[in-house]
Amino acid sequence: MYKLIEKIFTFLYLVLRKWGLGNSLASYFSLVLNIIVLCVLAYVIYAIFRLVLVTIMAVIAQKTKTKFDDLLVTNKTAKYIAHLIPLLFIYKSVPIILDRFEYWEGFFGKLVGIYIIILILWIIRTIFNALRDYLKLKPRYSDKPIDSFIQVIMIMLWVIGITLIISKLFEIDKKELLTILGAVSAVIILIFRDTILGFVSSVQVSINDMVRIGDWITMDKFGADGDVIEINLATVKVRNFDNTTTTIPTYSLSSDSFQNWRGMLNSDGRRIKRHILIKTSSIRFLEESELNDLKKIHLISDYIGTRKLEIDDYNSKHKIDKSIAINGRNLTNLGLFRKYITEYLFNYPGLNKDMLMLCRQLQSTSHGVPLEVYAFSHDKRFENYEYIMSDIFDHIIASIKYFDLEIFETTAESESQV
Repeated sequence: MYKLIEKIFTFLYLVLRKWGLGNSLASYFSLVLNIIVLCVLAYVIYAIFRLVLVTIMAVIAQKTKTKFDDLLVTNKTAKYIAHLIPLLFIYKSVPIILDRFEYWEGFFGKLVGIYIIILILWIIRTIFNALRDYLKLKPRYSDKPIDSFIQVIMIMLWVIGITLIISKLFEIDKKELLTILGAVSAVIILIFRDTILGFVSSVQVSINDMVRIGDWITMDKFGADGDVIEINLATVKVRNFDNTTTTIPTYSLSSDSFQNWRGMLNSDGRRIKRHILIKTSSIRFLEESELNDLKKIHLISDYIGTRKLEIDDYNSKHKIDKSIAINGRNLTNLGLFRKYITEYLFNYPGLNKDMLMLCRQLQSTSHGVPLEVYAFSHDKRFENYEYIMSDIFDHIIASIKYFDLEIFETTAESESQV
């Protein structure tokens, strides 16, 4: 092949010499004509190989079931390979055409060689991009930080490529070049600090399964509260619930604190944890007549009857003086209301009865006694979860008056007293 190329491009010089042209003039004329011939041949080779490779790739993509070859077509891998073949032809032809022009031979030889290295890296990049898109179609890999790993591989290849380019451009021995790069490694580490930290963090995130694409995360430091849509070497992109996008440095996931809601989404329920403040002055013991009225509430009717018998039996055995309500055992309006809320939660259809469910009294504050609902809703979708929680507390707030209790509210008068 090399001899055939040599015969093609030396033919014009020999013809011009036979026509009586001098050595110098024949050399320049043959150079111009050879460049024209080279360009024409390179274009013909490119057109043929582009047609053949693109057609073959398209036919294979249509006939095979796998999506990988379709993605190779989408990323124009065959087109870039078609560019490479005429470049190799030009690279082999340059020493022959410029045989009598040593300076330009070295210059254009280096230029074409550098272009070939860059084009090979670009072809590898298109293949990796197709592989990335293919793996993202697989459920097994859809939530993995594939971008990060591909970027790491490409950085390593680009480092090798740049080393080859510098070696070719300045004619430096590769071993000497690696020694020089080792000496300036501190500068390289400083320049690529974020990239190196991002790579280490990407590996940690993947190995420890800290974050996946599609996870809902909250990171107050960066104002992020939404779904992870992309994980790459340098950044993690989060689409917030207000449709804005927050970009977080990848290394922040391993150095800072964040909240991942995946466990909640994969569990059997989403937690409801909210309280109301009961005005302390409204809490009191219940009288007999009031208990009879509260028996009309179906959810606690049986409970009141059972508890009243137990309390009366205890007070009778211990000869408790009930002329004062504080003596002995008694039912309070807050305790009975707490029992009512518990029964209401167990009868509410939107809650998971197999998970923890209770109504508890928290430490008293200057604003009253907190009464907290702790339960888990079956439906974890945001809008439905909010509806369930609001529906429960709508009922709780509306029913509090039946127990002669009051919700603490800050008024202008109370604020002035404070």
